[in-house]
Amino acid sequence: MNRTVRLAAVVGATLIAADATAQSIEDANAAYTEGRFVEAADMGEALGTSAGYALAAKSLAVHAHYEASEEEFSEVVERAIRMGEEAVAADPTNADAHYQSAHAVGRYAQRVGAFTALREGLAGRIRDLLEATLAIEPDHFHAMLALGGWHADIAAEGFVARTMYGGSEEEAVRLFERALELAPESRVVLHAYGTRLQRLDKDRGTERAREMLERALSLPLGDAYDDYVYLDVLDGLDALNEG
Repeated sequence: MNRTVRLAAVVGATLIAADATAQSIEDANAAYTEGRFVEAADMGEALGTSAGYALAAKSLAVHAHYEASEEEFSEVVERAIRMGEEAVAADPTNADAHYQSAHAVGRYAQRVGAFTALREGLAGRIRDLLEATLAIEPDHFHAMLALGGWHADIAAEGFVARTMYGGSEEEAVRLFERALELAPESRVVLHAYGTRLQRLDKDRGTERAREMLERALSLPLGDAYDDYVYLDVLDGLDALNEG
């Protein structure tokens, strides 16, 4: 009888712990959705899991790019990169861990500029992480979109960058089109592809870019990050009209 009681207690405690963990990751995701990015990162890191670290990397990468001051940026993005590395180390089979690691490094590369990013070898690091994501989850449209952007941006940097890293406009278009096929109603996809179309489609690039960006504006708003993407789309349209 005592053994039965003890066994029931152990099983009950295990189930409670599992529920608490699930609730914690749900709370962390809720914090991210509501725009409490630093809080979401703290909660995700505290879980000590690959999914938690990946969420922390995502939250900090968004916070660094859109909200952190110049003085705060380095500390925030370095923590984001660290969380991405922890996510991959905790579970190398987690596709999103590789993607969020690339996301964090990519936000740093955006801030320091193409020359510094190339000099520090960040382009190769980002490509490897995105390709690892797609090797695990071939239809991970965020990774496909990011890799399309990688190819487009490397190709735009000129002959040396293209030669060193193999960036290709043709591959960029292929990846963008596949991402658009997988997520036709994604504001992120429409913005990332639309803002590069003038370079990638010499004939109808401007017309198609305007169509994509206007479509992106027509979509209903989602989470707090999507609010920032909406503003990015407005900036993209302004640049298109000025150009």
